[in-house]
Amino acid sequence: MTGAERRQRRAPTPDDAARRRAHTREEFERRKAEARDEFERRRAEFERRRAAGEPVIAPPMPDPASAPSTGVSNWNIANALTMFRIVLVPVFGWLLLTHGGHDTGYRIGAVLVFAIASITDRIDGDLARSRGLVTDFGKMMDPIADKALMGMALIGLSIIGRLPWWVTGVILVREIGITLLRLSVIKHGVLPASRGGKLKTFLQAIAIGLFLLPIDGWFDVIAWVVMLAALAVTVATGVDYVFRAIRLRRNSERSRQRRARRAARRRE
Repeated sequence: MTGAERRQRRAPTPDDAARRRAHTREEFERRKAEARDEFERRRAEFERRRAAGEPVIAPPMPDPASAPSTGVSNWNIANALTMFRIVLVPVFGWLLLTHGGHDTGYRIGAVLVFAIASITDRIDGDLARSRGLVTDFGKMMDPIADKALMGMALIGLSIIGRLPWWVTGVILVREIGITLLRLSVIKHGVLPASRGGKLKTFLQAIAIGLFLLPIDGWFDVIAWVVMLAALAVTVATGVDYVFRAIRLRRNSERSRQRRARRAARRRE
């Protein structure tokens, strides 16, 4: 067999590519159905325990980050948008901090880059779930991209004097603290995102966008109203996450088994 014949035999055909796409889609649908069944099972267990008067913890709302990975390549459009957002972070920071943040043209450029990055945050998640492109890489990098963008915006606004450092400190301490909290209870279960958390992210993005605009005077009143609302939701959801983590740790299967073992040792 000649080298040309071997290369021709190894070359994938359109039918091969179509079969791979169909297999990937079927695998994604299977994993999604398994995740849905598991959620229904936990909800049924919750209802049973509540009816029996046993300690319970409400079944978590489905979290986009907990969507099953589809096994597709990391080289896909959803992950490309996530990495594009990460690349935009230093560009955004440079535009914001150039000339001390007092150049109107650069400030408007920073606003446009921040808006583009915020829009891609919504698009990449929708693409990943609708087209079966969910990957472990994407689930890891997406929140990193979000926190990098928000952190750069808050720190940059404080550096140029548009936002007090205490506001930046409150938000960053909350974000870092909740990330560490989620990691600390991961062996007991996933601490899913809440609706309040999503509202917090939306309000923060709007407030930061308003502070980025090179407009002073009466416009600052609107920006501060939105920022104070974002701060209130940020603190409230942070406290809510702490209590949810405590309940998750107390009522998890791991904790129940540990208490059962201790009770058995005491009886002995």
